[in-house]
Amino acid sequence: MSKKDIIKELREDRAKRIEELKDTIADHNPEALFADGFDNAILGYSTDLRVIYSVDQIMETLVERDGMTPDEAIEYFEYNISCAYLGEYTPIYMYEE
Repeated sequence: MSKKDIIKELREDRAKRIEELKDTIADHNPEALFADGFDNAILGYSTDLRVIYSVDQIMETLVERDGMTPDEAIEYFEYNISCAYLGEYTPIYMYEE
């Protein structure tokens, strides 16, 4: 198996895992809120079935997909995503070190 095939398989496996995770969350908590366009950043869910996102992955998406600079991505995240309280099932944003 070539390196290209391995990478493709890993991406497909991750996409499948994320879809299964989203289905599990939605099945157990139909009111759970998802951050549109950031499925790749889903890490899991909390005990109260709130979606947990990786801030690092969100930043990477904003830079790579949307062409933002790292500083623009940080500002966008802080003002448009992390500070938005949408009720009891607002997603959780986790910083990784």
